[in-house]
Amino acid sequence: MYNTDLPKRADLPTTGRLLRSTALAALIAGGLLVTTVLPAEYGIDPTGIGRALGLTPMGEIKISLAAEARAEERVATETAPAQPVAVAPAVPAQPASVPAPAPAPAPVAVAAQPPAALARGSAAARQDTVTVTLKPGQGAEVKLTMNKDHRVRYEWASAGGPVNFDTHGDPYDAPKDFYHGYGKGRNELGSKGELVAAFDGKHGWFWRNRSGYDVTVTLKTQGEYARIERVL
Repeated sequence: MYNTDLPKRADLPTTGRLLRSTALAALIAGGLLVTTVLPAEYGIDPTGIGRALGLTPMGEIKISLAAEARAEERVATETAPAQPVAVAPAVPAQPASVPAPAPAPAPVAVAAQPPAALARGSAAARQDTVTVTLKPGQGAEVKLTMNKDHRVRYEWASAGGPVNFDTHGDPYDAPKDFYHGYGKGRNELGSKGELVAAFDGKHGWFWRNRSGYDVTVTLKTQGEYARIERVL
C-alpha cells in the first residue's frame, strides 16, 4: 500500500551523534547570545565582537534612554504642584455691648490659579548662572518657571567630560507620562540657543554623567522667566 521504504537501523543517527548535534546547537546559540544579543540589547560585550559589529552602542543607547526615562518620571512625580486648599476667612467676634454692624458683603470666590498664570505678562527679563557637579552616573535637572511664548536665551557647557542631556517642559498639573521635548543628545560638551515656552509651566534641562569622572555643568540663562531652580 505504501511505496516508501522504512529506514534501516544502520541509517538512523546514533545516540552519540544526537548528543554531538545538540551540544553543537547549544554552543552556536550561546555564541550568538554573547556576541550579538547581549551587546545589542543590554550593552554587555565580554568578547568585544559586538562593538566591532556596531551592536554594543545600540545596547548602551537603549540602557541610557531607559535610565533617563525612569529618572524623568521620578522627577515629574516628586515635583508635581500641590493642590491649593481653600480656607474660609475668619470673622472677628463682636463685643456684646456694641451694636451689631451691618452684615458684610459675602466674600467673592476667586478660583485658584497656577503661579505663572497669576503673573502673566509681568515676568521681567533676568539672567542667572547655575553650576552643578555630577559624579559618575549622577543626573541633575534645572527648570525655569515660564509663561507660554516667553523666550529664554541659554548656553550650557560641561567641564571634565561629555554628558547626555534632555531639554523638555512640564505644564502645571501635567498628566502621567506627559512629555514635551525641545531636544536631546548624547556625549555632548555643551549647547546654546533659544527656548520658547510651549505652555505655562516649568521648562529646562536634564543632564546625566555617563563618564567615569566628575563633571561640572555651567548653565547661563537670560530672558523672560519668573524663577530658576534645581529640581533634581
